[in-house]
Amino acid sequence: MAKNSGAAESEIVERLAELRDLVRYHRDRYYNDEPELPDADFDALFNELLALEAEHPDLADPDSPTKEVGAPVSATFAPVEHTVPMMSLDNAFDENELEGWAERIAKGLELGDEIDIATAKIGYVCELKIDGIALSLRYENGSLVQGATRGNGRVGDDITANIRTIDEIPHEIDGPAVLEVRGEVYLPVATFDKLNESQEAAGLARYANPRNTAAGSLRQKDPSITASRGLAFWAYQLGQVEGGPELTGHGAALDWIGELGFPVNPERRVVETFTEVLEFTRHWQEHRHDLPYEIDGAVIKVDSLATQRSLGSTARAPRWAMAYKLPPEEKTTTLIDIHVSIGRTGKATPFAVLEPVVVAGSTVRMATLHNADQVALKGVRPGDTVNVRKAGDVIPEVLGPVLSERPAGLPEWVFPTNCPSCHELLVRPEDEAHTFCVNPTCPARQQTQIEYFASRGAMDIDGMGESRVALFIEQGLIADVGDLFSIDWERVGELEGFGQTSIDNLQAAIAAATQRPLASLLVGLGIRHLGPSGAESLASAFGHLDAIMEAPAEEMAAIDGVGPVIAASVASYFASPKAHELVEKFRAGGVNLEGPERSELPQVLEGLSIVVTGSLEGYSRDGAAEAIKSRGGKNPGSVSKKTSAVVVGSDPGASKLTKAEDLGIPVLDEAGFVELLETGTVPGIADEKTG
Repeated sequence: MAKNSGAAESEIVERLAELRDLVRYHRDRYYNDEPELPDADFDALFNELLALEAEHPDLADPDSPTKEVGAPVSATFAPVEHTVPMMSLDNAFDENELEGWAERIAKGLELGDEIDIATAKIGYVCELKIDGIALSLRYENGSLVQGATRGNGRVGDDITANIRTIDEIPHEIDGPAVLEVRGEVYLPVATFDKLNESQEAAGLARYANPRNTAAGSLRQKDPSITASRGLAFWAYQLGQVEGGPELTGHGAALDWIGELGFPVNPERRVVETFTEVLEFTRHWQEHRHDLPYEIDGAVIKVDSLATQRSLGSTARAPRWAMAYKLPPEEKTTTLIDIHVSIGRTGKATPFAVLEPVVVAGSTVRMATLHNADQVALKGVRPGDTVNVRKAGDVIPEVLGPVLSERPAGLPEWVFPTNCPSCHELLVRPEDEAHTFCVNPTCPARQQTQIEYFASRGAMDIDGMGESRVALFIEQGLIADVGDLFSIDWERVGELEGFGQTSIDNLQAAIAAATQRPLASLLVGLGIRHLGPSGAESLASAFGHLDAIMEAPAEEMAAIDGVGPVIAASVASYFASPKAHELVEKFRAGGVNLEGPERSELPQVLEGLSIVVTGSLEGYSRDGAAEAIKSRGGKNPGSVSKKTSAVVVGSDPGASKLTKAEDLGIPVLDEAGFVELLETGTVPGIADEKTG
């Protein structure tokens, strides 16, 4: 027994040492913007270390990374000592852990053992946990004098020159003698996507995620590089304050910070009970991707500042606050193999075949690798342990390998020279990042083109999915999208699994597709660069597919919403005999080739861009869009500086409303929308079109 006990203790000591080394290693990689592990995997290592140290206090190490906050101070920037330490937060990974924290709060406040924690009126502030970088801003007599990272919690890096380039951070405020505001620097998702588009166009590796890209941008030696990255900021806490107002609650402190001119996240909530806390966290677990920035959880704080002081802190985190982590969107798994798929345009896209892993609540078995250059730049190889990311409805992506776990001698992957479907040579056009199969009769191209044509975003042929398309091609019933309108239904009836009801349903779906708008047909053709907006512009301007086919590129390019790139692509497509053959099949099949009739309504919204968010009582979503377009206006899906007004119904998208308020764009209710449709002017503004 003694021998076994000694062996067990030896294993524990060995595991503790291993975990401490792993946590230090991966924490260092994270804070140097070169993470190998996703947050969830790092959290698992850290929590295992915490649990082992709690179970074996006799093996405690005062230098354990569990006693540390943040990162070592960089040698690149001057050190800044924080007057009030910038601590970390403890994490809760499920509702039971969060409830356990609330029970500890109640115990610390001596509210009694019989208290119902769900309904006890303790008072909390619920905030979104922004996936960014903690920042301290110091103002003296109203002037910004210093910006610093959290660093190790006691000492951070002086990055004042860089944070001065962030538009949302004020340089001057009407504030007290000394004011320290803390917050999070982050990279909006749209900005991150544009950066990656630029990276890919330049043949450079894509950035892994917004958080690490923001961190790298903030630590640039050249402030002009930081300025070019489009960073943003949310304030969430006070640090040192001398001469400010008497504040009793954290919620009131956030209000005051906002009044001073700092951006404070509008999604915060001051609530009384833990039940309301759970309502907040559950809402954002479901709606996290409605936001234009990334979050990885919620932060719950006791509202009363006096209570915060009485509860105090541990060595690394306040007892009065807890970070509730949402299910992770990055995980590690094994890259089994790399295959290449052929899309409807012939584009050859490498994708990863993965050991199945649950990411963001769904099982991921495959993930994109974008193109040959990105595979090379990421440096991933079959057999690697890789990081996989899935955010919202975005296709899962392999971010890169965990090099410390790569088996010795693992060979590099080589992009194929021949199409995996038709075996013709693949072609990479000059100055392009993508490789193509240029064989128009390639079976893979035909399959994906027909699937796309029948999809909801194009001709919306219900029942014509991937397996059915594959079966019909295999049986020789269809070879291209034009054949969908002349299917031999007697032969279909001979196929296994097709009864009269399923045949009738599919026939009805195809018949309905013949009456789709011309813009839907144009989208369904899969012409490169041509999306729904450009298709609508062409259909409205020319009125018939025949006219579009005959129009020179220069004429199409002059149409608002088209431009030279789309025009050249459309003209090139319709110059091919294959396109003319398809159009004749459409004509024979009774497909609508006519564009919308010119509206006889007064074009009072010409030149205006109106965004609608939420549900309106008098209009469906499509009806509201049509009401705007039929009066000459535009109805984009997102809010920008070019937006003239935002119409808000019930249950609006929070991000659109917030952006409209941030940009000072007029916000209308349904009555205001009706007035806008009648007059063409935004209520309360004399002439919006001249503004």
